[in-house]
Amino acid sequence: MKRRKFSYHARADRAAMPFASAAEAWFWGVQCFVARAEGARFRADQSALARPCEPDDLLVGVERLARAGRLGAEHVRTLFAFGRRLAPPDARHPAEQRAARLWDEALDRLTTAWREKGIVA
Repeated sequence: MKRRKFSYHARADRAAMPFASAAEAWFWGVQCFVARAEGARFRADQSALARPCEPDDLLVGVERLARAGRLGAEHVRTLFAFGRRLAPPDARHPAEQRAARLWDEALDRLTTAWREKGIVA
């Protein structure tokens, strides 16, 4: 019998739980990016809760909308800046009003794209 060079590993035996909102998905993704930058190594099916995507899938969605002109550079900068803070911008604060508008626009566009992919419920 010939040995297989590559083997397929099932992603997970348990059902994936979609995110309740695009903001929740984005904050989860940013936490994963930070952990990876600090040296964490990820393996499939090791988390307490199965998710319908990998963190890089979120970036692919952002890049796709940016290339299509649906997200501008300011939208992307706002997503990353407030994603690192793990808190959305506060529209009541005068210095964050523009950021809050950009944040809402970006997440609205991402929600549509991610809902089609099953990432957001």
